[in-house]
Amino acid sequence: MGRRELTYAVLLCLAGAGLALWAATRNWSVELTLRPAPLPPVREARSGAGLLPWLPALALVTLAGGGAVLATRGGLRRVLGVLLGVLALAVAAGGGYGLVADVGGSVSRQWPALCLLGGLLAAAGGFWTALRGGGWPAMGARYERPARNDPEGSSVSTGPEGPQAPMAGRRTTEAWNALDRGEDPTAD
Repeated sequence: MGRRELTYAVLLCLAGAGLALWAATRNWSVELTLRPAPLPPVREARSGAGLLPWLPALALVTLAGGGAVLATRGGLRRVLGVLLGVLALAVAAGGGYGLVADVGGSVSRQWPALCLLGGLLAAAGGFWTALRGGGWPAMGARYERPARNDPEGSSVSTGPEGPQAPMAGRRTTEAWNALDRGEDPTAD
C-alpha cells in the first residue's frame, strides 16, 4: 500500500506542477492597439509568465520537488511534502490571480484555470506526502555507499588476497580491477 501511495503522490506533484508550468507559458491576454488606416492593429500577447514572472519558477521548483520525494525518506520526506504543498499553493494563487485580475485586452480564462488546477493537484500531492510519507518505502541501499568493515578506520582495504593499499597513485586498469573485485578505488 505504501508504494502505491508514494506513486500517486509523486504523480500528483509532477502532473500538477507540469500542468501549471505549461499553462503559465500560454497567452493569458491579448491586447489590440488600433492604428490609423491602412495599418493593421498592433497585437500584444501576454503569457502568465509575462504577467507573473515568478509563476513558472515556482512551478519548476515544485516539479523538481516532486521528483525529490522519491529520493528522500522519513522526516525529511515529510518536510519536503510541506514545502511542496506551500509552493504549489502559491502556484495555485497565481492561477487564481489570473482568473480575477483585470489585465486588459481580451482575456483567456482557461490558462489561468489550468494553472490553478495544476497548483491544487501538486498541493494535494505535497500535503499527502507530508501526512503519510514518513512510512513510505525509500530508495534501495544500492544507492548508498557501503559502510567500511575496518573498525580502526585505516585506509587499507581488504580483498580476497588480503590487505591492500588504497588506490592512490595506481594505474587506471588497477582501479577497474578493484571495482571488479567489489572494492572502492577512491577510498583512502
